Amino acid sequence: MKNRLKQKYIYYGILVALVFFIQSIYYSDIPLEKLKETYANEFSQFIEIDGMQVHFRDEGKGFPIVLVHGTAASLHTWDKWAQSLKNNYRVIRLDLPAFGLTGPNSSGDYSIDTYAKFLDDFLIKLNVQKFYLAGNSLGGNIAWNYAAEYPEKVDKLILVDASGLPTNKPQPWIFKMAKTPVLNTLFLGLTPKTIIRKNLEQVYEDDTKIDDNLVTRYHDMALREGNRQAFIDRAKTDFKLGDSKQIDILKGIKTETLIIWGENDLWIPLDNGKRMNSLMKNSKLNIIKNSGHVPMEENPEESLNLLKAFLNEY
Repeated sequence: MKNRLKQKYIYYGILVALVFFIQSIYYSDIPLEKLKETYANEFSQFIEIDGMQVHFRDEGKGFPIVLVHGTAASLHTWDKWAQSLKNNYRVIRLDLPAFGLTGPNSSGDYSIDTYAKFLDDFLIKLNVQKFYLAGNSLGGNIAWNYAAEYPEKVDKLILVDASGLPTNKPQPWIFKMAKTPVLNTLFLGLTPKTIIRKNLEQVYEDDTKIDDNLVTRYHDMALREGNRQAFIDRAKTDFKLGDSKQIDILKGIKTETLIIWGENDLWIPLDNGKRMNSLMKNSKLNIIKNSGHVPMEENPEESLNLLKAFLNEY
């Protein structure tokens, strides 16, 4: 009798502990209006495109430079660049569909062609006809495809650890998880900050630069209503990285191009940057030591110096 009672208490103890554990890692979606309180400021604007309220910032005066972020990021990844560039340029940055305050695209279509068309629709609404275009990772992929499609609009192109070519490395674990049944369903609710921190530790070379505020921002953006499902939908999109058509597109780009690459990028290795540079007719590659996948965020001063030299070079 005593053994049965003891086993019963152990069972209930384990059950209670399990409930508390699940509660500690379960995170509900955060309403957009709540996120606006922290992540929208006096420069934030919203414009309707394809039924989405697209979050963007338009600061400074001068020749426009458009900044496009990568997967799971937001316009905030460009904060340091924007703060400096707006002294001499009109700096336009936005939250892409599926990410940031913009949130999911109702169509669920996150192909590069769709992103490029979306970017063009966005810039037409802002009446921006000629500009510099910079993109990181997914944003870089969008940027070089956009430059190929609309060469008359892009005066200069800046690619920061851009995706779009096959790599010799397996996909990052976060993308594998998003593609795996059951695990991706769990991701819709069980999204602790430890997942975000682990992801940032892969993206950054210097983990000491990853503070609680950075983790919280990425975590909050992931929890924006609909963004977790959108991330899964985006991860499942087949970009056909091995398609020779992509190589032909890169070869056909004549726009003056600066390629910036973090030497120790674990997501898209430096070899990809070297190959991209060899394929493009009018590009030059600059490598930042002690940097990972997001040099504009991890190494803003070094990457900005390269950018400013490039913009004033020709």
